[in-house]
Amino acid sequence: MADRLTQLQDTVNQQAEHFCNAIGVIQQTSYPSKFANFDRTGSQTPTSNQPQEDYAQLFAQLIARCAKDIDTLIESLPNEDSSIELQNSSLTRLEMENQETALQLEVVVQKGELLLEKIQSALENIAQAQLDMQTTHKSSFH
Repeated sequence: MADRLTQLQDTVNQQAEHFCNAIGVIQQTSYPSKFANFDRTGSQTPTSNQPQEDYAQLFAQLIARCAKDIDTLIESLPNEDSSIELQNSSLTRLEMENQETALQLEVVVQKGELLLEKIQSALENIAQAQLDMQTTHKSSFH
C-alpha cells in the first residue's frame, strides 16, 4: 500500500506542476488587457516572434490524463470496509499461489539443469571428436 500512496503523492505533485506550468505559460503568452480611462505608457502588447502553439489543448490533455491517473490510484487503495479476516484470507490465497509457483519454478529449473548437462556432454563429445580427427589427420600425413 505504501507504494500506491507514494505513487499517488507523486501523481498529485505532477498535477500541481501541470497547473503551475499552465498558469506560467498563460502569463507568458497572454496579451495585456486595456482598461477604459487608463492611459499606459510604453509597449502596449508584447512582440513575440515565437510561433504560438495550442498550449491550452496540451495542458488540458496533461491535466485530464493526470486526473484520471489520480482517480485510478485512489480506487486501487484498499477500502475501509476491508476486514482483517478478508485481508488474512487474501494473504493465505497469495501464499498458496506463491508456493505453487515456487514448485513449478523448481521443476523448470531441474529440467533446465538436465538440458544443460546434455548440452555440455554433447559439446564435450563434439570437441573430443574434433581432437580425434585432428590427431588422425596429422598421423596420416606423417
